[in-house]
Order: sequence, then structure tokens, then C-alpha cells
Amino acid sequence: MPVNNPELQKIVFNRVLNKTVCRRCGALNPPGATKCRRCKAKGTLRPKKAVRTATKAA
Repeated sequence: MPVNNPELQKIVFNRVLNKTVCRRCGALNPPGATKCRRCKAKGTLRPKKAVRTATKAA
């Protein structure tokens, strides 16, 4: 379900997409993390990718 309200889009971004993912184990971490919460690896975090919506070809 698309969100058109800019305030709700900001909330969705912060709650769903504003995270980091460990390249080693795949765990989700807070955006300001420097090491993984699960495997304790340092320097293996990347930002979570934003999901692109598919357009329907008619």
C-alpha cells in the first residue's frame, strides 16, 4: 500500500528502511551501529537497500 503523506513517509523510512545490515550474518542493526549485534564483526555493516516498487505495464 503506497504512502502519499510526507509525514507518514518519513515515519516509514525511519522505522523500516533506516537500518544497517551485517554483510557477514545478515542481522539488522541500528543506523548508528559500528559493529554487528549478533556476530560482533566490525566494519561489515551496510545501509539497508530501499525497495523499489514495480510499475504495472498495461
